[in-house]
Amino acid sequence: MNQPRRPGFPARLPTSASAPTPRSLNAAINPIKLPQRMAPAPAGVGLDSAAVRAHMCRRLGDSGITSPAVLAALGDVERHRFVDSALVNQAYEDTSLPIGLGQTISKPSIVARMAELLLGAPAVKTEGLGRVLEIGTGCGYQAAVLGRIAKEVYTIERLRALHEKARENLRHLRLTNVHLILGDGMLGYPKGAPYAAIISAAGGDSLPPQWCDQLAVGGRLVAPMAGPDGKQVLLVVDKTAQGLKQTVLEAVNFVPLKSGVV
Repeated sequence: MNQPRRPGFPARLPTSASAPTPRSLNAAINPIKLPQRMAPAPAGVGLDSAAVRAHMCRRLGDSGITSPAVLAALGDVERHRFVDSALVNQAYEDTSLPIGLGQTISKPSIVARMAELLLGAPAVKTEGLGRVLEIGTGCGYQAAVLGRIAKEVYTIERLRALHEKARENLRHLRLTNVHLILGDGMLGYPKGAPYAAIISAAGGDSLPPQWCDQLAVGGRLVAPMAGPDGKQVLLVVDKTAQGLKQTVLEAVNFVPLKSGVV
């Protein structure tokens, strides 16, 4: 079997670091049995209503999202729980919002788009979406969506304050298949490899080679990447037995990919 060919763009090598130990969400929760669906706390006019999320999903469907699993996941996850109280009235608009420390929560359409791309991988179509690595947990919203369409999710965040915020945001969902990691996302997370899919919520000038190394044969990587003109585009990398196949899609705008844990 031929060795997978690396992408034809420069790969900046991050410094090595020991891999952190994942923290399973359910390990941080008092193991008292609770109802499967907990009544959401009202946070703004109508924001606790499923009808608001259903309306958002209809807009996503009209914009081209066709996956029933993705639409169901976004309809189920209460986005207003993941934004600051001053911004809850914008929670279901198709816009990115600040979450602190210079980071943002991605707009629903890009979360849906990237999730649908993961489900479009050939192996996923036949076997389902297995283990996923998310680079950049942020506030935890995309991890919650991925937790509904994947068998297992490892999500890594380099900013300690956001890592803790995501843990609090996700606690009430009791997603036992989502694991939070504080660490350098540019290194990936080798302990969980190989991954059926890798998704990044930050874009760099080059693709870290660790991501491709940790991607399973038949897996798919979706990440923003700087193009020749310096502007970000959405990049899809499929790993096959013959090598890595790249597909460049539409222009996007993500926060920059950085290394180190702070």
